[in-house]
Amino acid sequence: MYKTFYKLQRNPFEITPDPSFLYSTQRHNEALASLYYGVRRRKGFVVLTGEVGTGKTLLVRCLLQILRRADVAFAYVFNSRLSPMEFLQYIAGDFRLPTAGKSKSELLLELGSYVISRGQRNLTTVLIVDEAHHLSVDVLEEIRLLTNLETPQAKLLQILLIGQPELDEKLDADNLRQLKQRIALRSSLGPLELDEVGGYVHRRLQLAGSEQPSAIFPLETILEVHRQSRGYPRLINTLCENGLINAYAKQSRSVTPDIIEEIARDFRLNVVRRSVNNSSDKDQAEEVQRAARTLLDLYAYLRESQSEGSELSRFVGTGKHEPFI
Repeated sequence: MYKTFYKLQRNPFEITPDPSFLYSTQRHNEALASLYYGVRRRKGFVVLTGEVGTGKTLLVRCLLQILRRADVAFAYVFNSRLSPMEFLQYIAGDFRLPTAGKSKSELLLELGSYVISRGQRNLTTVLIVDEAHHLSVDVLEEIRLLTNLETPQAKLLQILLIGQPELDEKLDADNLRQLKQRIALRSSLGPLELDEVGGYVHRRLQLAGSEQPSAIFPLETILEVHRQSRGYPRLINTLCENGLINAYAKQSRSVTPDIIEEIARDFRLNVVRRSVNNSSDKDQAEEVQRAARTLLDLYAYLRESQSEGSELSRFVGTGKHEPFI
């Protein structure tokens, strides 16, 4: 819609993780190098963490492009809410191994034979798990056991775990210490700095065909984009894409800070509510408090009733072991 108006050949701010739009900050370069080095040097376990919208999946897509050209077989798990059996079926299927009617032991034998045969031919095999912070403890334990496929010199199956910071917290658990000790390389991604936001926005515009990206997004607008997005690339894309649409509707040759501020309000970017779990925990705590108050009231009532009964027993001559009616 706005491409002709701004002399662009393609949309510069799509939310989908397109490797051709990778903006290589130092942290992104280090993270991608860590993933690639871990795979090529057969280090076994590599972990990448980062907040929502920092570009983790984009880095994975870039890595997959590299691996496809290097004769590396990989299974890519992007939905990690699976049971241990479903997880094994998924990765076996992604390696194009037969899974129908297979028991867990048969799946493990199939996977083991496949990985070992590739290792004997000096070929690399990789398991990539995106959204790994959702993995259950049981699945993480299955993953750990898969690393037992090894030779005295190297791991036969390379495993990359990609997830939000909750993955770090999960791996710090005492019952997963064996898995944590096997991690060979770790890296993390964070939000972009102000100068990186400017470079990110202008680089995407250039790749989309703009000859004057600073005219479309001037410095004062970049400052507002950084303030409203807090440096998260996904939010930057949302703000800039809608900024172009709104500016085009106003026939403005540049996106102004006011436009970005208005979009941030519409998308409620500054509205942060407590998580559903926290709300649920609070509700449960309130229920416990109400129940405790009810029990205390009941206890006080019974004590009062017992006291009244004792006084009455003196008048009717109730014996020590006789029931009072």
